Amino acid sequence: MLTRKQHELLMFIHERIKESGVSPSFDEMKEALDLASKSGIHRLITALEERGFLRRLPHRARALEVVKLPQQATTTAPPKGRSPFKPQLVEAGQAAPMVANDTRDLPILGKIAAGTPIEAIQQERDRLPVPEVMLGAGEHFVLEIQGDSMINAGILDGDYVVIRKTDAANSGDIVVALVMGEEATLKRLRRKGASIALEASNPAYETRIFGPDQVQVQGRLVGLIRRYH
Repeated sequence: MLTRKQHELLMFIHERIKESGVSPSFDEMKEALDLASKSGIHRLITALEERGFLRRLPHRARALEVVKLPQQATTTAPPKGRSPFKPQLVEAGQAAPMVANDTRDLPILGKIAAGTPIEAIQQERDRLPVPEVMLGAGEHFVLEIQGDSMINAGILDGDYVVIRKTDAANSGDIVVALVMGEEATLKRLRRKGASIALEASNPAYETRIFGPDQVQVQGRLVGLIRRYH
């Protein structure tokens, strides 16, 4: 039996992962539950973990997985046109349980900054087989992460992110954003009135605010691939 706050936090984490594919930050959880400090979130997460509802994912900062839901829990459907993002990690030497037809070769278009923006997306430099279950309709491409500004979203330096090409994004999506027409970065997009905020998932980095004509969305995160060496 869960307390009301434990139930609220579990469902908030579940809905956020279903919507964006990554668990919310501790600050987002604190705000959603209207708690005064993150220590309360730590206690709730520990309680949910002890009861078998949550599991912390190793080697991924603050990344959580919902193991099960209370029987009485109800969930809402994802917004129309969007499908839940389920990150899949590819480990070196581990055979993928699929046949060749279940993968699609996607172009690797260079590196993307998860930190201070770097040069705009480059041309295709290689190709990477990606499981079809990670993809949906539309055009996709792959970028290699450089930097650590998204570590609290479970996105690490050297990871490969799978991006669905689109110029539209909802507030809260993790996107590839082209800044001032020349710098590309991977950040969580927040709409604040007429302004656009590009938000890091690492307290060492500041949120950057831009006018609506200064940021162009080039794609939305749909998958994550990690190679262990």
